[in-house]
Amino acid sequence: MFFVFDIESVPDFDFVRNVLDKPDLDEDALLELAGEELARNKSGFLPPMFHRMVSWVGLWIDNTGEPKNKISWSGTDEKQGLEKLIQSLSMYKDFGLIHHNGRGFDLPLLTYRSLKHGLQLPRRLCHHDIRYRFSQHNIDLVDEFSNYGASSWPKLKHLGMLVGIPFKTTGEGNAVLQMFRDERLDAIEHYCYEDVIATYLIWLFMKFNNGEMNELAFFQLRDRAIQKLNEIQLVQPD
Repeated sequence: MFFVFDIESVPDFDFVRNVLDKPDLDEDALLELAGEELARNKSGFLPPMFHRMVSWVGLWIDNTGEPKNKISWSGTDEKQGLEKLIQSLSMYKDFGLIHHNGRGFDLPLLTYRSLKHGLQLPRRLCHHDIRYRFSQHNIDLVDEFSNYGASSWPKLKHLGMLVGIPFKTTGEGNAVLQMFRDERLDAIEHYCYEDVIATYLIWLFMKFNNGEMNELAFFQLRDRAIQKLNEIQLVQPD
């Protein structure tokens, strides 16, 4: 079994205030300062330690790529969301992961936030199969397509454009904070679900391109996934 997943987050403003010792600074000014002081990139996007989880979506698929079931969560009680994710990942003793930049962001975020809330992650996430840099049980699309950093990291949106499938129609990552401020948690989860189906689709293309999936299976799974993606994109959540 494989778990295709994505996590949406917003800055943990309370933690950032403590780190920067700026208890009275408003959120926008704090975010600008944090981008200068704490970010390790030109965009000012904060490292995973300084984020809190507000939504996640996962899709279980079997080893042939056949989708089995979708599970999700969104809300303001981060501990509750982590507990549900941990419970979901504990359904299977052995499983793999599929994601886009999960090694760089989503998985470290899970580690930091479970540490903060005193929760124990499933042992599988610490297994050599998952932790090993070149693992075929922990598939990060940015690693696969960049040859583990030998080339530039591709954006998920651009991979979709390359194969003629429009992704990211319900928002961009920088819109999540505004949706959260507007209490549009369903919209965040909807956006997250689109990312998961997009990730699954690109994984299918990669498996076919690598010769690991036959043409008939690829076309059947691809067409069904595109249909699901179209359904998601037609819905405009409040």
